[in-house]
Amino acid sequence: MAAAISTSHLIDRLPKPRGRLTADAPLGPQTWFRAGGAAEVLFRPADVQDLAGFMAALPSDVPVTVLGVSSNILVRDGGVKGVVIRLLRGFTGITVEGNDVVAGAGALDLNVALAARDHALAGLEFLSGIPGTIGGALRMNAGAYEGDLAQVLLSAEAVDRQGRVHTVPAGALGYRYRHSDAPADWIFTSARLRGTPGDQLAIARRIAEIDAARTDSQPRSRTGGSTFVNPPGRRAWELIDEAGCRGLRIGEAQVSEKHCNFLVNLGQATATDIEALGEEVRRRVLQKTGVQLEWEIRRIGEPLGRAGE
Repeated sequence: MAAAISTSHLIDRLPKPRGRLTADAPLGPQTWFRAGGAAEVLFRPADVQDLAGFMAALPSDVPVTVLGVSSNILVRDGGVKGVVIRLLRGFTGITVEGNDVVAGAGALDLNVALAARDHALAGLEFLSGIPGTIGGALRMNAGAYEGDLAQVLLSAEAVDRQGRVHTVPAGALGYRYRHSDAPADWIFTSARLRGTPGDQLAIARRIAEIDAARTDSQPRSRTGGSTFVNPPGRRAWELIDEAGCRGLRIGEAQVSEKHCNFLVNLGQATATDIEALGEEVRRRVLQKTGVQLEWEIRRIGEPLGRAGE
């Protein structure tokens, strides 16, 4: 009788948290693009203490990737090695303390804007136009409709790779346009945001205006949001249009006809198709205008065929 062949999996080497660990968890269906590979291990921590304890005990050679609702993420078809962390239940709470709004990293930006509205706090309306979570907004100083996180952030909490919990003022994060100087290994867990007492009806009206503007100008299909960062003094969509890329396709990946700084999955596009289309847009824009576009969408994982290397 042949001896059974024993194969080990990364999940067997990991600490046992209170939250959920899942081996070979498909990530594509969880992204807005609805494309891409799997996580070697997916971890959904129960709360900050669970996350901190897990990180403190995690072997140092295991890569860590953090995802929110994956609205501005492209997971390559070969999947993501190591542990992918998603902050869901336990990180979505929103409370209002005086003029401050305290939100977990897993809270949707829209829900934070609505909570502020319900308490007649102005200044956070712009968050309703950002299709992501507070954790992602903290990492990249997300902004839209004349506002960004740097304008309203008071302080943030994060857990580092060693499991230490940090609470830092906004000024320590070195915010610039779509960028922060926060250490790469920090996992943001919550934010304290400053609101300003205002007229609730006016706040509600501004949120409705932002929603209408998004509906009129942006695709609501399988997309990853704004694809490229606006270069200094220019708008990415105008450069893309100038280069003749509106409607350009590779497979079932397409440059949106509605807003050409958006890439869309027409149905069965692979992550490889989507990334290749983005690179072709960059090539054509550079050739036509001399401007090198930089990706705003975060691309993670391995190309197909390399995940097991």
